[in-house]
Amino acid sequence: MRIVFMGTPDFAVPTLDALVEAGHEIVAAYSQPPRPGGRRGREPVPSPVQRRAEALGIAVPTPVSLKTPEAQADFAALDADVGVVAAYGLILPRAVLEAPRRGCLNVHGSLLPRWRGAAPVQRAILAGDAETGVGIMRMETGLDTGPVLLEARTPVGRKTAGELAAELALAGAQAMVRVLANIDGYPPVPQPDVGVTYAAKIDKAEARLDFSGSATAVERCVRAMNPAPGAWFEVAGERVKVLAAEVLPFTFPGGAGETVDARLTIACGDGAIRPTIVQRAGRGVTSAEELLRGFPIPAGTRL
Repeated sequence: MRIVFMGTPDFAVPTLDALVEAGHEIVAAYSQPPRPGGRRGREPVPSPVQRRAEALGIAVPTPVSLKTPEAQADFAALDADVGVVAAYGLILPRAVLEAPRRGCLNVHGSLLPRWRGAAPVQRAILAGDAETGVGIMRMETGLDTGPVLLEARTPVGRKTAGELAAELALAGAQAMVRVLANIDGYPPVPQPDVGVTYAAKIDKAEARLDFSGSATAVERCVRAMNPAPGAWFEVAGERVKVLAAEVLPFTFPGGAGETVDARLTIACGDGAIRPTIVQRAGRGVTSAEELLRGFPIPAGTRL
């Protein structure tokens, strides 16, 4: 098929690769404009999709918006059979959605209608969902409201957001290829009206660990914020990121957020948490044991 691809982060790259490997003609790969980098000089950095598409010799338009008549005319001129969208990050106006002959299909990282919106993977982990998945959805003007053609499911388990997103990205790529190989063989199923939840974008403030809740909730936050923005606590005026932690189902004396031993066991509102993989500001990733050898945090420290 003649396809316009639209995606931005790493999550979208497996779908682009799968479409190319399946022999489809990718006439363009839309992506968000390059963003300033984090290093000195803050030179603009192309998105993962832009880098991959350019390596494949595919043209990469990077409009700031698709709402202008000019942008919509450029999109329509590509004469696509279908638009394939995976974490693009820009709203698609009706004119864009209707331009391809077979409409636009989206790879969405949840089991709709649960977790419509920007951060379905992180929200599923934070909520303690036992299962999540990925779906191929026919796009409408509403926020992830369109009918679903195909789903793949997976247990959440103890996966981090990075691990779960990578798994769903591959599953979504495979599902999209299956659908496009027989697009009329996957009738769209409307989403039910019950069970709708919204996955709001992760606010950086949510990454600060709240020890007043349960240890289970704290550990979920650690996994949901890994790799970015990274869950953290503050001690002696310094931030320490927590990349992995274990839950201890014990009740300890002391208030929530207080260390109860010299091994960085932290009392929570219910139970306790013990970080296992950490990172001090400006330092490399290390085990908690290694951190404590050079940066002791004694029992009774309030975090």
